[in-house]
Amino acid sequence: MLQRPDPFNAQCPTRRVLDRIGDKWAVLILILLEKEMLRFNELRRRIDSISQKMLSQTLKSLERDGLISRRVFATVPVTVEYALTPLGRTLA
Repeated sequence: MLQRPDPFNAQCPTRRVLDRIGDKWAVLILILLEKEMLRFNELRRRIDSISQKMLSQTLKSLERDGLISRRVFATVPVTVEYALTPLGRTLA
């Protein structure tokens, strides 16, 4: 018989997913990136009341977890676009 997942156990797969996307900013970013690739400032404009620091931290966290990718273009100033990875698309 299969055991039910226990989200209170730190090793539970459900808990691990929730830990990665459990804050409101991460969810909003994933929703926006589901539709299209976006630049940092465009994300900031579309997400009301998010600070530059919080957006930067959340993007780094999502990239570290493999949910989004970051593409840098050698322009002046530097252009950076964010997009969902295949793993990120499974959550969006």
